[in-house]
Amino acid sequence: MKESYYDFGLVGLGVMGRNFILNVADKGFKACGYDLDTKQVNALVSEGGDPSKVNATDDITKFVASLQAPRKIMMLVPAGKIVDSVIESLLPHLDKNDILIDGGNSYFTDTDRRESYLSSRDIYFFGAGVSGGAKGARIGPSIMPGGSKSAYKEVKAIFEAVAATFEGEPCVAYLGPKSAGNYVKMVHNGIEYGLMQLTSEIYDVLKKAAELNNEELHELYGAWNRGRLQSFLVEISSDIFSKKEDGDSKPLIDLILDKAKQKGTGKWTSQNAMDLGIPVPTIDVSVSMREISALKEQRMAAEKLYPKKMPEPVEKEKLGQMAEGALYFSFIMTYAQGMHQLSEASKEYSYELDLATIAKIWRAGCIIRAGLLEDIAIAYQNDPELENLLMASSFTDKIKSTLDATRELVAYGVTNAIPLPGLSNSLAYFDAYSSGRLPLNLIQAQRDYFGSHTYERLDKEGSFHTEWE
Repeated sequence: MKESYYDFGLVGLGVMGRNFILNVADKGFKACGYDLDTKQVNALVSEGGDPSKVNATDDITKFVASLQAPRKIMMLVPAGKIVDSVIESLLPHLDKNDILIDGGNSYFTDTDRRESYLSSRDIYFFGAGVSGGAKGARIGPSIMPGGSKSAYKEVKAIFEAVAATFEGEPCVAYLGPKSAGNYVKMVHNGIEYGLMQLTSEIYDVLKKAAELNNEELHELYGAWNRGRLQSFLVEISSDIFSKKEDGDSKPLIDLILDKAKQKGTGKWTSQNAMDLGIPVPTIDVSVSMREISALKEQRMAAEKLYPKKMPEPVEKEKLGQMAEGALYFSFIMTYAQGMHQLSEASKEYSYELDLATIAKIWRAGCIIRAGLLEDIAIAYQNDPELENLLMASSFTDKIKSTLDATRELVAYGVTNAIPLPGLSNSLAYFDAYSSGRLPLNLIQAQRDYFGSHTYERLDKEGSFHTEWE
């Protein structure tokens, strides 16, 4: 392994890391990987083929020495203490102006802490969210970097080469200082939670109300993916419905346990939205539904206590039209909530985010890529100060045209005991946001009644308190 030879280093050679570094090498940059696990090292060396293009080692001294200055080292390891451990193991071998990049799903405040710590040692650090899964890492992910702008310039050519492209534009851009990249990736994942919940609810109501079989679901989701619902999640849902168990004719989807796991990024999005005072109810309930799904035994017992009647049947074509409209409406609401959170976070944390740019780099490569993102990018290009996507003139007709279908489907779910919390919360969010007057005046009166918290009035300026008893 030659000293000062490789352009790019990567720590963590699991499937994601191995695919990413092979992508870097494919694009003409010499790359070297490092992992403590010799099996992972050997797997990369074997798959890479030519060690002059891509190589790997389990020796950290040789790894760092093999990289050209300023060294550009990306970490693709699990978030948390492992990131800090990797940083500490690398530090004794680094020189001034070397660059460390965290490509995992680190919580944004951890990125701020690490950047400050490494800056005091003259090492650049930035977080770069990577979306697209293992396959995306290999053929082109969406990358969301934030941190030192000058440090990003050193890796810009590499990131633009390995990222997915949309109509010739790379799905990567410098997003802002400090933890901007990790924050945007966190909200991306929150939106992802919401969209996944919505697609699963539509699947549920189609099966229960019209008894669509898996082949019909495959065809319907496939047709939607060729229309205004074009998106990665709708596309893969169509594929999932057609997958058979190996050596069997039984659809695999029917054999999968209905308990969804999570790694915490959706929860972080909800928690931080609450800290900012920004409503993201579709994302919130998607997190809650994963938690409810984990209560499988309790749910089975409760179903015996509260048996449900058979849903009223609905004609397949009519239900399909309602479902398509409701899903499109709720997709818009979910993106609107996420973009609103990004807008407020940008002000709170001084990120200076460009929402049009964010929408653009999500158009390909990432899990939430969808045709809608082109419309979202244009809306924020036309009005960079747009407070909420619901206020964009280009979206009013989209929303109005799908509102009746959404109301009808949600009402059907309530009447027939089919849980549609993502769809319901999307509709409630819209109804509340578009209501000039809400009943929160009563809450203000209640707070003043029991806690003397005061209230404001419509007819006078100032704060007021009443002795209610």
